[in-house]
Amino acid sequence: MIRYALRCGAGHEFEGWFRSSAAFDDEAAALTCPICGDGRIEKAIMAPSVMQRGAAPAEAEAEKPAASPPAAGGGAPLGEFAAPAAPPAAPTPRQVELARALVAMRRLRAHVEAHFENVGKRFAEEARKIHHEEAEARDIFGQATLDEAKELLEEGIEVLPLPDLPKLDS
Repeated sequence: MIRYALRCGAGHEFEGWFRSSAAFDDEAAALTCPICGDGRIEKAIMAPSVMQRGAAPAEAEAEKPAASPPAAGGGAPLGEFAAPAAPPAAPTPRQVELARALVAMRRLRAHVEAHFENVGKRFAEEARKIHHEEAEARDIFGQATLDEAKELLEEGIEVLPLPDLPKLDS
């Protein structure tokens, strides 16, 4: 397993675990930020965790040199730099779980929109016609009221609610 430090387009940093570098490349397009849902994910700069020979982890941390303040009056040669007061908090396991669920729901919706026929407000009517073989058998999606969905289920017609999630780019 490989752990990558990741960053979304909004600047939230989090980590992800992948089976390999190739697995990250395969999954990168479907990743979203567990904090804000942004789909623009990239690898962040990561400092390797290296222990000094013979030092326990706490001792190795204590032996790191402290950052030195900038030289007086000189400033940075290529421009001014600033650091945030504190790094963004790491996502909680629940936030990660919810983010994964959102990714799955977005994938489901994208699949349905790409491969199913949108029949709009005629959904209940078309589902009945297909069920009773009065119309061509095909995958459809559309709008139905809660009462219409309940009636379809009572008639033995399988329907599932399709998650309506806000677009990531809006």
